[in-house]
Amino acid sequence: MIRVSVLYPKGEGSTFNMDYYKTKHRQICVDVMPGLKKMDVEAGIDGPYEAVGHLYFDDMATVGAAMGGPRIVEAQNDLVNYTNIVPVIQISQQID
Repeated sequence: MIRVSVLYPKGEGSTFNMDYYKTKHRQICVDVMPGLKKMDVEAGIDGPYEAVGHLYFDDMATVGAAMGGPRIVEAQNDLVNYTNIVPVIQISQQID
């Protein structure tokens, strides 16, 4: 299983609208990323991140197809609707 983590670092003046993310952005991601198995989000309490989103895929080929798909720009363009943070992306293979 491949996990794509989208980390939103805290910074002066940073904002993150969790309600919008959960009710609107999540559905956009589901709609535009074929092969997305699961998606979850964590709200930062203490530490360097406002929030961390996780997207799960079967393998790297599926990640490539989802991130390179024709509709991915819809998810990218939606970023301004819930945050002013430039996210950091980490792609990891889950190890049991």
